[in-house]
Amino acid sequence: MHPNPAFRKTSENRNIEFARERSFGVLAVNAQDGPLISHVPFQLSEDGASLEAHLVRSNPIVRLLQEPVAAVIAVSDGDAYISPDWYGVENQVPTWNYVAVHLRGTLSRLDDEKLHGVLERLSAAMESRLAPKAPWKISKMNRDIYTKMQRQIVPLAMQVDDIQGTWKLSQNKSAEAREGAAQGVRGAGVGSETDKMASLMELVQSD
Repeated sequence: MHPNPAFRKTSENRNIEFARERSFGVLAVNAQDGPLISHVPFQLSEDGASLEAHLVRSNPIVRLLQEPVAAVIAVSDGDAYISPDWYGVENQVPTWNYVAVHLRGTLSRLDDEKLHGVLERLSAAMESRLAPKAPWKISKMNRDIYTKMQRQIVPLAMQVDDIQGTWKLSQNKSAEAREGAAQGVRGAGVGSETDKMASLMELVQSD
């Protein structure tokens, strides 16, 4: 995480809200031959104290989970290159703005019989965001096919002990410089991600 305290003032509740809204991140654990990384959807509890996820059974991380292991999930969404020209201030340097939240804790494998509940809760949460579309439900699947697919994945749980967020949005610049950079990002943007970054920069307060 970026060490500048200007980028570390977001409340824990906002960091939890961000991670819950995103519900997708990079899971990392230490292994004997080096770090193992996997990209995973997850469902974080409302208080941020725990989360549920799943991995394909052949994932190397699963083989580590004979007992609980320390893990981190890095969650990010929206980033942009910042040109010094956009600040309207001399003697600036290029940088990259982004938002990231790290969830650290203990990752465990759950009993296989808990997989159905994990999948059902995650799909229900994601489908609820697609309203007014009628939600897809596991019950729509052929039972034999669903049972066969279940054998290929395992349920996981993570106790979250620490939540750290970096919201690097040019808070260390004046409001005018930050607004100029936000407009630069918006003008040079290539889609919704840079539009999101520009909006966040416009809303944040200077240090």
